[in-house]
Amino acid sequence: MNPVSLILLAFAMSTDAFAASVGRGAGHGRGTELSRARLFSALRIGAVFGVVEAIMPLVGWALGHVAIRFVSGIDHWIAFFLLALLGGHMIWGGLSKGDCEAIRMAGAQADRPLWLIAFTALATSIDAMAVGVTLALTDINIVVASVAIGLATTLMVTIGTLLGRAIGTAVGKGAEVLGGLILIAIGCAVLYKHLAGTTLM
Repeated sequence: MNPVSLILLAFAMSTDAFAASVGRGAGHGRGTELSRARLFSALRIGAVFGVVEAIMPLVGWALGHVAIRFVSGIDHWIAFFLLALLGGHMIWGGLSKGDCEAIRMAGAQADRPLWLIAFTALATSIDAMAVGVTLALTDINIVVASVAIGLATTLMVTIGTLLGRAIGTAVGKGAEVLGGLILIAIGCAVLYKHLAGTTLM
């Protein structure tokens, strides 16, 4: 996986958390002024989401490595189908009419305890664990990937929390659709790279 694909993957994995943070910002934003307290709150939420989102791919990667010996012959197909499935799920979530549960949960916790924010972050990061399983089937550096996903999520959630009231939840759900399309594209690239290499051998 090249650096461009890694960056796209990182931001694709941050879109569901971004959608949740936009919902939170839309539900609890007060005015358009950027106060110090509001900025601190957004950074706090962004950091929690970023840490959780960075840990989950590591968990998935560890689980994937346990199973890789049994699926080494079809690992490229598994990576493709997992990424396509996750991408399709994100697109479906982004196109659904109602706000997703994660957005409602995030919108209800403006000043709630840190553990509750972490619980919401965990709910939006299950896909990241599944992607971690997929990454175990590729030649990517999982530490670099996890850090990239964590940083992208921190940035996107902070922005979403700050601007949620101004941009509305439709933008967050649109980002989810884009993230799903990126995951599908990466899955296709993984499969194409393997099949092209097999043909050339």
